[in-house]
Amino acid sequence: MAKPKIIKTSENPLQTIEVDVFDEYGERLTKSIACERPLTVMLNWKEIVTLMTLGSRPEALVLGYLKNQSFLNDPEALESVIIDWETNSAVIITNESLEHLEPALKKKTVTSGCGQGTMYGNVMKQLEGYKVPQSPIKQSAIYDALEALTHHNDTYKAAGAVHGCAVCQGHEVLSFVEDVGRHNAVDTLAGEMWLNGETGDDKIFYTTGRLTSEMVIKVAQMGIPVLLSRSGVTQMGLELAHQFGITTIARAKGRRFQVYSGVEKIEFDVKGHLADESE
Repeated sequence: MAKPKIIKTSENPLQTIEVDVFDEYGERLTKSIACERPLTVMLNWKEIVTLMTLGSRPEALVLGYLKNQSFLNDPEALESVIIDWETNSAVIITNESLEHLEPALKKKTVTSGCGQGTMYGNVMKQLEGYKVPQSPIKQSAIYDALEALTHHNDTYKAAGAVHGCAVCQGHEVLSFVEDVGRHNAVDTLAGEMWLNGETGDDKIFYTTGRLTSEMVIKVAQMGIPVLLSRSGVTQMGLELAHQFGITTIARAKGRRFQVYSGVEKIEFDVKGHLADESE
């Protein structure tokens, strides 16, 4: 089988970078974070979707996506794949008939998968210049929220295979949702807050999942100033957290956590190595 011509305008981007973070006592650490970036997929120059990716094997990623979505069926018809990291775009040129493309685009299901995004460009325009209002938060309040959250995760404890998200206020978990995808869970909480007319300025948002760009964007849309996760943060997620003024706290478990942005808004009111003693 003839393979399409692969054209790359530059080398694949970095997979990780090092950043300064602060532990639960405000002490500076250096940690590596993954470099998430958008890649807009175009088929015969028609825009299809924007995927969020590390970018390690972009030509395989975009061809696999188009194949799995049934946009492409004939590998022999592929002519070229153009990867341009200056514009964060991937163009696939094919001789295959694309008559089926329009109805497929009109009837699109957003899956519960973790690495696929379609919201980045339009939402970023809407949020241009936006800052999330925030008051200082105490270290002890973070501990209170983490302790309260240990009493949830019922589905995960019973069966695994799900993500959990929560909206907290002080030591109280106002609402906790589990779903097969973390984006489903955060959207559920956003819908509840919207229907109930709730504001997010005095709340903490918790997720078991990674703090990617889409997670940070959604929390900014909810107006919640503190984002707490037991997992890690990506480079683009961190950049957007700085842009929106969101305090990002990752690797949070028990009485340990790492502050990736907004450390100046945290009051470290628990002295000594209480975190070590509690384990």
